[in-house]
Amino acid sequence: MAGSITVWRHPRPEGVQGRCIGARTDVPVHWRRVKRLARRIQAHARRHRLPHQVWTSPLQRCADVGRWLRRWGWTHHQREDLREMDFGAWDGRFWRDIAKAEIDAWVSDFLGFAPAGGERLQALLERVAACHLPEGALVVSHGGWMLARRWRQTHGDAPPTASCWPQPPAYGEAWRLT
Repeated sequence: MAGSITVWRHPRPEGVQGRCIGARTDVPVHWRRVKRLARRIQAHARRHRLPHQVWTSPLQRCADVGRWLRRWGWTHHQREDLREMDFGAWDGRFWRDIAKAEIDAWVSDFLGFAPAGGERLQALLERVAACHLPEGALVVSHGGWMLARRWRQTHGDAPPTASCWPQPPAYGEAWRLT
C-alpha cells in the first residue's frame, strides 16, 4: 500500500439509524448532502492542485458524489474493491433483530467470523491491502473500508479484536491514508 490517498466517508444516508448497513444495502443520500461533499472534494483538489479524478465505491451513497463531480468535468472511477464490508444475512437488518449469539460469535472470532453469506473481516483487510490507487488519489468510500485501511496502515498484519477496533469516521469526514 504505497502512496498517500485522501478518503472521505460518504454522506449520511437516509433511513439507516440502528441498522446494519454493508455492501448489499444500497441506501440513498439526499442530493444536497451529496453535492456538499462533492464541493468539499473539489475545493480540496483545487487547494492541493490535484487532478480532477475521483475513485468511489459503486454503491450509490458513494458513487453519487462521483456523479456530481463528473457533471463538473471530473473523471469518475468506480471500483468494487472500495465497497463496504458484506454483512451477508445481517445486511439491512436492525441490529436489535440480530441474535445476540451471532453478535457474540463475531466478537469472539472478530477476524474470522462471517455472518451467513457475508464477508470475514480478514477478507476485508486483504481486499483493502490489495487496493492500489495512484498517489494523491481522492476517494469516496465507507466507514468499514476506511477503518480496515487505517488498521493496515497502523498495525500491519496484526489481528484486530472487537475491543480494539476503533469507531468509524463521521459521515463526510476525510482521512489521509497510505
